[in-house]
Amino acid sequence: MSGFFKSSIGRKVSMALSAFFLMIFLLQHLTINMMSVFSADLFNEVSHFMGTNPVVQFALQPVLIFGVVFHFVMGFILEIQNNKARNVSYAKNNGGANSTWMSRNMIWSGVAILAFIVLHFIDFWFPEINTKFIQGDWSGLHDGQLRYYHELQEKFVNPARVAAYCVAFVFLGLHLAHGFTSAFQSVGAASLRKKLGTLGKAYAILVPLGFIIIALYHHLNHNH
Repeated sequence: MSGFFKSSIGRKVSMALSAFFLMIFLLQHLTINMMSVFSADLFNEVSHFMGTNPVVQFALQPVLIFGVVFHFVMGFILEIQNNKARNVSYAKNNGGANSTWMSRNMIWSGVAILAFIVLHFIDFWFPEINTKFIQGDWSGLHDGQLRYYHELQEKFVNPARVAAYCVAFVFLGLHLAHGFTSAFQSVGAASLRKKLGTLGKAYAILVPLGFIIIALYHHLNHNH
């Protein structure tokens, strides 16, 4: 198994598998957050269930954190390898001749997304961990009501924070535009690359756009 991760192919496959896992999570995360646009009560109920369910909190959440860290660490390792390969293979050639701009700059969109994740953790995950595991409050209540919708709106009052979120989601879209199809290629499904092209483009546009709509909606409708 260690030999698998040490090989270039093994690292690319593991990177692709972590990408699939995170793309599924993004859809789930978008679905729940989109509920807040249509029903505060429904969003509160689903968020409370996810926030207090022991399977989610003690099994799935650690797996998710591991998946995020693994994906970024493996991404940086592969980028270092690719840079070494380019220095040799393209010493006298144009490196952009056989690759797209996005494929050559996945590391930068990844860094932008990583910075966003840190901000997102500061905004939501760290306060949640503090409330439940340090203060010991698992009620989900604030002033007698479920707090999740109110807390979500509060985070999008500041226009600078909303702008940061929107820019991060644009970078996420750019990252997904290349990552979606390249993940299938890495696991040996290159024949599906063209067939998945349209689906990949739709995913890379609609998922980040959905998150942008949520951020703008709560910014514009705060206290309305």
